[in-house]
Amino acid sequence: MATRSPAPFDRLADAARERASAGLTRRLRPRSADPGAGTVDLAGNDYLAFARHPDVTAAAAAAARRWGAGATGSRLVTGDTMLHRELEDELADFCGTEAALVFSSGYTANLGMVTSLSGPSAALVCDRNNHASLIDAARLAKAAGTRVLLFDHADTAAAEAALADAGREHRMLLTDTVFSVDGDLTDTAALARACAEDGAALLLDDAHGLGVVGEGGAGALTAAGLRGAPGAAAAVTLSKSLGAQGGAVLGPGALVRHLVETARSFVFDTGLAPPAAGGALAALRLLRAEPERPGRLRSVALRLSAGLNAAGLDATRPDAAVVSVAAPSRGEAVAWAERCRAAGVAVGCFRPPSVPDGRSRIRLTAHADLTDVQVERAVEVIAATGPTGGAR
Repeated sequence: MATRSPAPFDRLADAARERASAGLTRRLRPRSADPGAGTVDLAGNDYLAFARHPDVTAAAAAAARRWGAGATGSRLVTGDTMLHRELEDELADFCGTEAALVFSSGYTANLGMVTSLSGPSAALVCDRNNHASLIDAARLAKAAGTRVLLFDHADTAAAEAALADAGREHRMLLTDTVFSVDGDLTDTAALARACAEDGAALLLDDAHGLGVVGEGGAGALTAAGLRGAPGAAAAVTLSKSLGAQGGAVLGPGALVRHLVETARSFVFDTGLAPPAAGGALAALRLLRAEPERPGRLRSVALRLSAGLNAAGLDATRPDAAVVSVAAPSRGEAVAWAERCRAAGVAVGCFRPPSVPDGRSRIRLTAHADLTDVQVERAVEVIAATGPTGGAR
């Protein structure tokens, strides 16, 4: 009798068992449309509480009625609308750049920004702790012949040395502004000076900076005094502070024209759905009308951090809206997050490979509309449900 050959996907069961034994199992968790009275959300990225704002949801619904539920094609074919153009114009004006280009997600915006500038004459200098989208973009750039160099996290001197060693005609420095795991803000101004001295371009992922840092929440370029800087560009997401979906690249007009013609994640991707564009535009206008929201958001993050540290936990001091709290192991991080959820406080759980230092933790994302009572309750729950059942 012939021996049965393994089916092509049988090996995936072994891989799943290996992930489970390493504490790396991940599961989808559909959330309820109604989170329930008293639930404190510290897991979602709706920083400014715009995702359910009546102005934003009404604008999304109006865009769906006028333009349809989907874009119907890539923006170069049928997916471009005046709504997309209006959003781009207002994003560029708000963030102080010459132009903007909207993508279907922040991930594809990062891929397009980096890969469209890659090639054998280019070098890419990257912070080791960059987001996965930037890491993937660097991998694609390397495959196209770009030289990729890494520097230690937030080390400006190491970045300068890597630029000097790059050895290519076109050099780019690639970094997050606010890092998504611990919420620390890189010294964007110092990196910009290093790039200017070297003649390199500065490429930023400002996903966690837009709506959070800079005057009125205008982002890291504004915070670093780089509004209109000809050698800098930033990718942003519309799914965090603006409560919608999508992404955009902000920068010089020449860069945006280049992206329209060469960025594969733009040219070959269906355009951002009109309801998301309409919702993001409404949220941006709310942010401009209520510039105090980012300050309230940062205040909430600081109160969370201070309360958790006072309770004896190892919480980061946030530069923006993200606070992380160290856990002793992968398994304890998962269990801690589950206990928090059961007690009515939703938190994120970050484990390898999502954390660059290999240390598991729970991650909290502050929201501008959280009350003092909710912050106090969240601190109490997180401390009481910790790995030892209390403060450590």
